[in-house]
Amino acid sequence: MIWDHDDDKPREECGIVGVFGHPEASLLTALGLHALQHRGQEACGIATFDGEKFHNERHMGLVGENFGGDLTARLPGSAAIGHNRYSTQGKPALRNIQPIFADLASSGFAVAHNGNITNARALRRDLIEKGAIFQSTMDTEVVLQLVARSPKPLMRDRFQDALTYIEGGYALVGLTNKKLIGARDPIGLRPLVLGKIGNGWVLASETCALDIIGAEFVREIENGEVVIISEEGVESYFPFPRRPAAPCLFEYVYFARPDSVVQGRSVYEVRRRMGHQLARENPADVDVIVPVPDSGVPAAIGFSEVSDVPFQLGIIRSHYVGRTFIEPTQTGRQRSISRKHSPNRAVLEGKRVLLVDDSIVRGNTSKKIVQMVRDAGAREVHMRSASPPITHPDFYGIDMAAQSELMAANHSLEEMRNFLKVETLGFLSVPGLYSSIGVERNSEMPQFADHCFTGCYPTRLVDHQRDESGKERQLSLLD
Repeated sequence: MIWDHDDDKPREECGIVGVFGHPEASLLTALGLHALQHRGQEACGIATFDGEKFHNERHMGLVGENFGGDLTARLPGSAAIGHNRYSTQGKPALRNIQPIFADLASSGFAVAHNGNITNARALRRDLIEKGAIFQSTMDTEVVLQLVARSPKPLMRDRFQDALTYIEGGYALVGLTNKKLIGARDPIGLRPLVLGKIGNGWVLASETCALDIIGAEFVREIENGEVVIISEEGVESYFPFPRRPAAPCLFEYVYFARPDSVVQGRSVYEVRRRMGHQLARENPADVDVIVPVPDSGVPAAIGFSEVSDVPFQLGIIRSHYVGRTFIEPTQTGRQRSISRKHSPNRAVLEGKRVLLVDDSIVRGNTSKKIVQMVRDAGAREVHMRSASPPITHPDFYGIDMAAQSELMAANHSLEEMRNFLKVETLGFLSVPGLYSSIGVERNSEMPQFADHCFTGCYPTRLVDHQRDESGKERQLSLLD
């Protein structure tokens, strides 16, 4: 993986879609993946079953670049699963694109996965010692191997048996010759929803994928739940001891699309309330509120509503520029920030400007944007983050900087302000984030996974270690 040290955002998770009982399953899956493109732009894949055999296409690049034309002829069948990839385990390569497929003793089986299995390295090592042959370097293949080796007679039971070995945060979709399977980790870190379209069923990472294909939202898959969808309908199983849910806060902060609904809450409205709370906690004496596009827009609107300071589009983002991480050189990456964001001088010149962003990770991109706004004539530049300071890395499917590179983990507020070269700097508090969602944080058992802000990881971390400075890091499957 080529990491862009100037990209100040956590890397997206993956997006998954499953369709069962619809004659255009592959087309609906592609449309759903297109709606989830924000969750992964590195690669995409779709697997289908046509009643006799499986079909599987996997490509580097975006959904629209690879799954156009007469898709139902290339990928026929009334059942399909699909995946948008951003790698957290395994380098970008064709063999690491999902869904992955294998012929098992009982039937073919395809699987796709969003999240990160935190004990995949230990499981992989044990499986290899027992004779397993791995074709990829991604943690998803561990699930396939565990299903293949399960002694249970039924695929339903083999799948659930495999889940009892894995740890971490995950949402899974699997496809057999008779069933679509969905599963969510025991505390619901990664999202998965169920929808209905005609006589067919849909599984997806977000409700926006249901909206684009005209499917009706039925419910969220519960934490620790396995659903088996067949011609008989939807069956629900709970193979794990029941635990309180603790979904990831970053769905509200950054990952989910603003038009999605998570746990019955509009993501847009939550982010707008985050802006309200941010304005109460960290007011600023400025002339104009400017969002860092696009993810900072709802919070900036909320900040403007509480502060009575005008909201203006002082930075214009180009949607037709490639992502900065593909740039081959540091010089190229530095140029890319000016291609992605352009200052609106008419809004900025001579003004005291408050920049509102959804989060700050390393601070490198934020620093460049601050300088760009100053160069456009801003008299003062202030900055606010609509999330708390990110002080710990994530090990559940969000690919962000190591702890040693996280700005807030290594610097005081004043040091961060000096680094960004802003007049004032402020972050939303952890209680303020919970308040924006509509709950008060339970300190003994948090209702959400907030480890990036608090260091309170909700599961044990098997495949990780501390470096010489005491910072956490994830171990590669090949370490």
